[in-house]
Amino acid sequence: MSIPGNCRRACEGMTEIYNLAADMGGIGFIERFRVECMRSVLINTNLLDAAYHAGCNRYFFSSSACAYSTLRQQDPNIVSLKESDAYPAMAERGYGWEKIYSEMVCHEYLVERGMNTRVARFHNVYGHHGEWKGGREKAPAAICRKVAEAKLSGNHHINIWGDGNQTRSFCWIDDCIRGIQSIMDGDYADPVNLGSSELVTINQLVDIVEEIAGVKLTRSYDLSAPKGVAGRNSDNTEFRRRYGWEPSLSLRDGLATLYVWIEDQVRKGLTINEKERS
Repeated sequence: MSIPGNCRRACEGMTEIYNLAADMGGIGFIERFRVECMRSVLINTNLLDAAYHAGCNRYFFSSSACAYSTLRQQDPNIVSLKESDAYPAMAERGYGWEKIYSEMVCHEYLVERGMNTRVARFHNVYGHHGEWKGGREKAPAAICRKVAEAKLSGNHHINIWGDGNQTRSFCWIDDCIRGIQSIMDGDYADPVNLGSSELVTINQLVDIVEEIAGVKLTRSYDLSAPKGVAGRNSDNTEFRRRYGWEPSLSLRDGLATLYVWIEDQVRKGLTINEKERS
């Protein structure tokens, strides 16, 4: 989708465009491949221009909480981030700066050309049928995979990136989809948070997955691994005011669904490996 011709073909006959595309992954990917992440600006720039020339009525851009100033995220006991906290800009290198720039492109198409753009800043969206191995997976999927591998192998050990005290909130995919539709159906054009406000440490995330899996693991911590900002949480005041609800599925309930799916994938992989060795 970074090629203009592909963007034009994608927009032909469309009334609404939902831009969810980006070259990205979990913290391990976005810290190690910043150039690739920044090149995603071509996707939004070309797709937005194609949508405008195709006469599309509305355009949705999926931004990220990585657009927020890192100076406001240096303490695990984070004050929830409200939309105005993105400025003065000091976004995460690579991925975050791409998002903040792309938000501004959407804004200028709105102001100068009258394009109905909508922007949501996603806060750690997770769910089943997503990446769960290979380096692009996010924390919930990575932790579920590690716990499942430890449980099924009998090696009850887990390695955690960082000291485990980093804090985050995680938004279940169904809540995210409902939020996107609320934003697209509404009249509010400025960037708005779309995420859960349930803040947990990474250690607490592991606790929950262990409970779901019915296993207790010995933990080690890799302090040299990518770990991102110290703390990040979503202030949903603006979202509630505009749309009358907020993402509310508990992390425990979402992880229960995710873990079952990932354990099944891990078990299938072990079965395939056993057959190949026999």
